[in-house]
Amino acid sequence: MSAFQIKEIPEVYDAIVVGSGAGGGMAGYILANAGLKVLMLEAGPFFDPAKDALQMRWPWESPRRGASTIRPFGDFDAAYGGWQLEGEPYSKVNGTEFEWFRARMLGGRTNHWGRISLRMGPDDFKPTDGITDAWPISYDEVKPFYDRVDRMIGIYGTVEGIRNEPDGIFMKPPKPRLNELYIARGAKKAGVPVIPGRGAVLTEASKEIKGRGTCFYCGQCGRACKVYGDFSSSSCLVIPAMKTGNLKVIDNAMVREVLSNAEGLATGVSYVDTKSLQEYTVRGKTIILGASACESARLLLNSKSAAHPAGIANSSGLVGKYLHDSTGAGLSGFLPQLLDRKRYNEDGTGSVHIYSPWWGDHSKLQFPRGYHIEYGGGMRMPSYGFMNWVPSVNGQVPGSDGQAKQAGGYGAALKQDYRRFYGANVGMAGRGTALARKDNYCEIDPTKVDKYGIPILRFHYKWANEEIQQAKHMMDTFQEIMHGMGAIITSKIHTADTLYGLEAPGKIIHEGGTTRMGNDPKTSVLNKWGQAHDCPNVYVVDAGPFVQQGDKNLTWTILALSMRTAEYILEQKKKLNS
Repeated sequence: MSAFQIKEIPEVYDAIVVGSGAGGGMAGYILANAGLKVLMLEAGPFFDPAKDALQMRWPWESPRRGASTIRPFGDFDAAYGGWQLEGEPYSKVNGTEFEWFRARMLGGRTNHWGRISLRMGPDDFKPTDGITDAWPISYDEVKPFYDRVDRMIGIYGTVEGIRNEPDGIFMKPPKPRLNELYIARGAKKAGVPVIPGRGAVLTEASKEIKGRGTCFYCGQCGRACKVYGDFSSSSCLVIPAMKTGNLKVIDNAMVREVLSNAEGLATGVSYVDTKSLQEYTVRGKTIILGASACESARLLLNSKSAAHPAGIANSSGLVGKYLHDSTGAGLSGFLPQLLDRKRYNEDGTGSVHIYSPWWGDHSKLQFPRGYHIEYGGGMRMPSYGFMNWVPSVNGQVPGSDGQAKQAGGYGAALKQDYRRFYGANVGMAGRGTALARKDNYCEIDPTKVDKYGIPILRFHYKWANEEIQQAKHMMDTFQEIMHGMGAIITSKIHTADTLYGLEAPGKIIHEGGTTRMGNDPKTSVLNKWGQAHDCPNVYVVDAGPFVQQGDKNLTWTILALSMRTAEYILEQKKKLNS
């Protein structure tokens, strides 16, 4: 038997991009359109929503009736990865509950996210309370790139003039559904603002956006859109960049490490073909990591050499440190006023139609940073979760005659219950700011590797009292809104013993901060352009560079910062060639 050999790809690329999600996709798009020869490596299979999405399938067409036994959000959703992947484990120290979601497909998580697209505000970049470090950049520096992303990709919303919830360049938003009108009424009574949602969905045609269809309101954005009506990196960035002839994609390519020379500069990467298990090396002049905050940190930590004994970009010892994920808690119930609703198409977009930006006064609260509220419910497509849900209060549900009856049953009576409650459900979820702390981090597990022989990550993470108190405020607020709209709460009302329903870190899939940017190489990993202090031809374009995220979903900021970094790479290349 011949000895195992690592094969070398002869081409030398101007840039190698690891990961094809929001950050990697945007970097590849900008550089390819500028004429650079770019290689993109994706750990999962190729995925084109126009060909591969399972949009417009009914739950009963699945042998599992849509249950999430194969994919984490249901059989038909565009999520090939999950929190647990066979042969790709991660470990946790005692007391850590961190859950790590990996997306293994072209476009990454952008195929199955909520499309909620919020800009971080001035106070998110430059906090005024002194509790966490300020970013080395301000909102005003990022704003031009937010504007370009709005025009390039498309976003709906309304101009509201809220200082720390910056307005964008919006298309018309979808109208609120009936249950959302009740929610808005209850929120007003509770003193909680409600404004139209902001989502990355094309609600109208645009002269600036070519090759994409407009939303036809099927409400299935989680399945990735066959007409490219919503934003997915694969459909809006990667595939268009491939058409330039300057971007090559290699899928099923699990990157092992970034390679470097004696001078400490990156020379390329090594990766494993996940089908054949053959390992390859490929050379590139610039290496751009957009594999997700934790995966990019793993790559840097595994990239050890004489020049980088602790891993590339890790002279500060901070790669993997300051890991933080959004807080999250929720509550659900139903509106008796909406029982036995008339059926009509109420699907709307697959993103939020309404939401509540943060409104609180922290001088009167026991936590320093806020959260926003996302709302749901109504007559969306029935799913496995719905078909296992007939809300009950103390084991009873309202009967068709208005009298309480025992919940449950089977046959005609059970079907009648489902018909009665369909469209009456309401739900709300908070998404808040978790504080970036040095003692929440990921590192390389010294004793374990994955099925490709690559050392895995080990997580250290605990919620602090600030996050727990924030979740308490969420739970109290949700109850007040529910009561204000006349809803009956059916989910558990969490208390201190369950941390007020605070989800385990990682569950919201908003993790960032592992390769934080800053001006001082001793206290940061990257400079303000996303460029490694220790290795100037290595850049990170996912959420790793976030110094501290706000109470906003991350995608729009990842896109804006990646665009900014890619433009900087082009400027540096121009200076070298001038």
